[in-house]
Amino acid sequence: MTNSDKTRDLDPVLVNRVLWKIPNVLCLIGSRAEATWNAMTASWVTQLSMDPVLIGVSIDVTAVTNRLVREGGAFSVNLWDRSDTRPFVKFSKPALFDDMTLNGRPIRQGESGVPIFTEAAAWIECDLFHTVPLGTHDLFVGEVIDVGIGSRGDEVPVARMEDTRMKYGGVRRGAH
Repeated sequence: MTNSDKTRDLDPVLVNRVLWKIPNVLCLIGSRAEATWNAMTASWVTQLSMDPVLIGVSIDVTAVTNRLVREGGAFSVNLWDRSDTRPFVKFSKPALFDDMTLNGRPIRQGESGVPIFTEAAAWIECDLFHTVPLGTHDLFVGEVIDVGIGSRGDEVPVARMEDTRMKYGGVRRGAH
């Protein structure tokens, strides 16, 4: 019996209830390949190494951002103020790029060309270091090339999945 077979035998409702308890940051992943700019809401983000400094983001293989990270070779992680979770709903679908905004939110171009949100509480810019295919998602490992703190300072608490009614993870259901 493979691990996938074992997972299929689990109660999916219970799997979701338990896995949704894992604390996850909620952020916007910025990506760009040539003239196509995008950002998407993400919650599967973590530091993977201290030397080199590596960040991992797990992105659905069908997402526009997945393609743009592969083609563009970079991504940004934009941490958001915990008191303002409204942007996350707008970035659950491909974003509209217009005059250095994505879905009306101002951006600037990072060193690698990816979008950095000027309203972010903090941001991390990464060059693609390695890609690991993992079933429904690819794990993109990025080497940190630049970081910054937003204009409101270092004490702004960042958004987490628990700050919204959003749920992501566990087993497939409905839209994912």
